[in-house]
Amino acid sequence: MSAIAHEVASQPDIWRRAADLAPDLPLPARGLRLAVAGCGTSLYMAQSYAVAREQAGAGETDAFAASEFPTGRSYDALLVISRSGTTSEVLELLRSHRGAPTVALTAVPESPVAEVADTVISLPFADERSVVQTRFATTALVLLLTHAGLDLSPSIEAARRVLEAPLPIDPAEFRRFQFLGRGWTNGLASEAALKLREAAQAWAEAYPALEYRHGPISLGDPDTAVIAIGPFDATLGTDIRATGATLVDPDPSPLATLVLAHRLAIRLAEIRGLDPDLPRNLTRSVVLP
Repeated sequence: MSAIAHEVASQPDIWRRAADLAPDLPLPARGLRLAVAGCGTSLYMAQSYAVAREQAGAGETDAFAASEFPTGRSYDALLVISRSGTTSEVLELLRSHRGAPTVALTAVPESPVAEVADTVISLPFADERSVVQTRFATTALVLLLTHAGLDLSPSIEAARRVLEAPLPIDPAEFRRFQFLGRGWTNGLASEAALKLREAAQAWAEAYPALEYRHGPISLGDPDTAVIAIGPFDATLGTDIRATGATLVDPDPSPLATLVLAHRLAIRLAEIRGLDPDLPRNLTRSVVLP
């Protein structure tokens, strides 16, 4: 079994552990105006958290790529997400940031990010051997959503079902994968597409669901799998099927559908003879000179 396969399978148990820890951790309090930043997978988790936190009434929240953080904008706190704690853009943001307290969420408690941030929350039990991120990112998101007041118990059980069930499609039958999200699940859709690109070198994209008709639907054909993450519009489903594409509208839990995307990425990598733990051109962390 590859490292990533083990890490994907461990997610429900790891999520439960994080959810139990969340209430007692020094994360930014409800009501604060919060900025969240990360790179790659961590950026997509930041985006999902930002929308979900606002929807939960926990406070105005903005998400940014660490390299695109706006100067001159005022926040009550800055939260960064970095699995390794070594990502150059995240470190530069923390070093240059002035004013608001900073919080780092990482898997490595003794890392450069941990040395710079005002507060460090480490999840070493969610760290990974695979270059491709899965369980750290989702565990960080579960932790943050639970702290914002959401009950993730249904998502944890839904993920167990997804791990036990057969795959709903054979990924080898498709040339394109398109993930559709809405609201806080747009970040999850982007993350799902990234996993297919990283692990399996697949053509994978993500869109807000109701934007799909505004151009991307032109790509729909029998070689396309469209996977809904979260609540889905029935009339859009009709339009997608009319193109000949296969629509996968799985478990209503968005986080569980992200786990399904993990499984699809691993399976397609195996079919193509690729190592899903060590994708080409990627390293565990981007560290710049």
